[in-house]
Amino acid sequence: MRARSKAEFVAKIDVGLQELEETVYWIELLIESGIISKELLINLLKEADELTAILVTISKNAKNKKNA
Repeated sequence: MRARSKAEFVAKIDVGLQELEETVYWIELLIESGIISKELLINLLKEADELTAILVTISKNAKNKKNA
């Protein structure tokens, strides 16, 4: 991911988090609707949780460096 500034980098990470949250929302809807079984999607939900943790950490670290 290329960014021209730290602020732009943080903004891109935050957009990534928003997109990830929307993806989780749709996966959960698929499960709740019964269209696809939870067993088929559970690994995707786990991976989304891991990616969320990574992106949140990156965002926090970048914001702290920006303020330092």
